Amino acid sequence: MTVLSIIRDCLDALLHPSARYDALTRARHRAFMAPRLLGSLAAFAAFPVYLVLRGVPSAIEVAAFAWLIAPILLSWFLSRTGRYEGAHVLSSLALAGLIMAIAATTGGIESFAAIWLVVVPLEAALSASRRVAAFASLLALSCAGLLILLSQLGWLPAGEFSGTGRGMMMAFGVASATLYAAGLAFGAESLARTSVALLSREEERYRLLARNMSDVISRHQRNGAVQFISPAAEAMLGMPVAQLLGHGLFDRVHVADRPAYLTALSDAARGEVRSVEFRLRRDLIGSERGQIDFIWVEMRCRPLDQDQRHQNHYSDVTADLEVVAVMRDVTDRKLSEQALDQARSAAEAADAAKTRFLATMSHELRTPLNAIIGFSEMIAQEQTLMLAASQRKEYAELINASGQHLLSVVNGILDMSKMESGNFEIASEPFAPRAALMHCCNLLALKARENGIDLITDAPQDLPVMTGDPRAFKQIVLNLVANAVKFTERGGQVTVSASASASQLTLRISDTGVGIGPDDLKRIGAPFFQCGKTYERRHEGTGLGLSIVKSLVALHLGELTVQSKLGEGTAVTVKLPLVYTPPQAKPAASKIATLTPVLRHDVQDQPALVKKSA
Repeated sequence: MTVLSIIRDCLDALLHPSARYDALTRARHRAFMAPRLLGSLAAFAAFPVYLVLRGVPSAIEVAAFAWLIAPILLSWFLSRTGRYEGAHVLSSLALAGLIMAIAATTGGIESFAAIWLVVVPLEAALSASRRVAAFASLLALSCAGLLILLSQLGWLPAGEFSGTGRGMMMAFGVASATLYAAGLAFGAESLARTSVALLSREEERYRLLARNMSDVISRHQRNGAVQFISPAAEAMLGMPVAQLLGHGLFDRVHVADRPAYLTALSDAARGEVRSVEFRLRRDLIGSERGQIDFIWVEMRCRPLDQDQRHQNHYSDVTADLEVVAVMRDVTDRKLSEQALDQARSAAEAADAAKTRFLATMSHELRTPLNAIIGFSEMIAQEQTLMLAASQRKEYAELINASGQHLLSVVNGILDMSKMESGNFEIASEPFAPRAALMHCCNLLALKARENGIDLITDAPQDLPVMTGDPRAFKQIVLNLVANAVKFTERGGQVTVSASASASQLTLRISDTGVGIGPDDLKRIGAPFFQCGKTYERRHEGTGLGLSIVKSLVALHLGELTVQSKLGEGTAVTVKLPLVYTPPQAKPAASKIATLTPVLRHDVQDQPALVKKSA
């Protein structure tokens, strides 16, 4: 262990607890105590040698050596109290007092000791306090003025030295003062070097922290202009930090979120702490370059200097503060929340579907079952009831019609179940769509006439042969036309038209019926759903017709569009490819207009996959 290490350890043991945990404060306290303690101890050690060489000391010399206890007392004061500025003030007073005592007995302002008054403010400069430096300067000037005044009034004794002796003492005073000032200069330089090193170390530490943090740290003006942003922004947004300065970050905020973003910064500039969530546009790299992508960001912002805000609170001019913000990517959390909302909505929809299913099935199954049971019991008791042959035939026909109705209900449920589970297979083969269309319309023509509805079919003779599932095609047409006839009042009209282009067949079924309201239009195609209140339905049916149509169109990779206005009628347009090619992977979701759109980050400028109008 070196001597310097021993001295440093001894000084550290003397430090006040308040100075032990800050490197710069610790260095300043050491710089104050080390020269005073070492200088005083060295002077006391040299005092016997001085007496041997000098002989009996004078009163001034005794006073000078007695003063050497003052630095020790000052070091003890700083060690016990930790009051750095107070120790410097006491040091200035002690040094000025010694100078005045020596100068007063050795010629006043012309004394060799008077030059030491220059050292008083220089020593105070090490305190790094303007108040202490100003006090020391004023004290030195006051002492100099007092010496001049006393010398002019002749109240001070003449100096003991003259001629050569006086010159030597003056040289001693200048040399000693210069040496002490040089020591102060080296001390100041050492403190400055320590301060710069500590500042550089702290800056590097914070720079390293900011560089390796996943959160983005930024400093803003009240209008949102970025003055500083940490390098983590480059990883978050995929672009250089320099492009985010000024209004570069604001330009990447989603248009819908910009008011909330600016409001949070404005509130923070007025001294409040704010938190806001918004979307930021991110630059994609690699194969995704050029696409629009948004991430969700949570930003917590607060004023950069709270104390300054309090100082300006009562001033006439209101000064807005800069804002420091911490931004964090919360996209995963937002997606989880949205997925949870979707799951909740799906659960609620499933519960509503269950309720609709029970209500529908209780009606659709109970009515024909009652007919089957009732008429079969009557046929079983034909001898008792004396039923005629015509009555038995009528009852048998009613039982058969009820059974056929039950079979259609069960088949619809089975088909829907197969489609939802992905087990419904498309048997693709060439067929003539016009013949299939006319056959379906002929099957429903009688029902349309009974209801007083005109069924008009417009199918060109030159419709091309298409490749697909003819059974599924007929089921699409039958369901759509049957729905149109069912929901059209007497005297209305149902029009079925077909046309073909180079690659697809377009079917359009329109009616002048009751139409569909905007709220119900969003739910068209949901299983077991019928427009209007479930328990106030005017028309029979399970609500599976359009659901089956939607699924069959999707399996054929087609498109279904529903246009309707309440009280004016409905038009359903189906577009099917002329040549159906089975996909290698699972078929894509239906493009029906009423499906809920998939939640995306980039909600701007996305092409619409679904068409719907009311």
